[in-house]
Amino acid sequence: MDLYTDEYFMREALKEANKAFENGEVPVGAVVVCKNKIIARAHNQTEQLTDATAHAEMLAITSASNYLGSKYLSECILFVTLEPCMMCAGALHWVQLMKLVYGASDVQRGYSLSKSPVLHPKTTVVKDIKQEECKMLVDNFFKRIRE
Repeated sequence: MDLYTDEYFMREALKEANKAFENGEVPVGAVVVCKNKIIARAHNQTEQLTDATAHAEMLAITSASNYLGSKYLSECILFVTLEPCMMCAGALHWVQLMKLVYGASDVQRGYSLSKSPVLHPKTTVVKDIKQEECKMLVDNFFKRIRE
């Protein structure tokens, strides 16, 4: 039995999202996998770093690129709990990501709202992995801040 499934790596991304939640950040977590090994982990840190670009995906991309010593992630898979925004999808295009796997769709700011293709043509996409768990975390976060 192969332990390293999309669900396994999404659980790892959810661990990162929970760190963001605990720190008062929008709970998005990401892991970058290369050859079945996690080479980068990140979660949203926009509040902590006072940087609007400090999304989980952006931080994970930078960490993975540093690990590999390459600006390209063409043999890597990004697992992220929420559909990437346009900024993050644009960055994924430039790093030529092999595969994107995300949990919950972002119906307000997700890249798929664009009519034009954003990701690199070679990037494959898998969505709705652990969707309910990913969505519930975001919903709970916004519910908490509105109370």
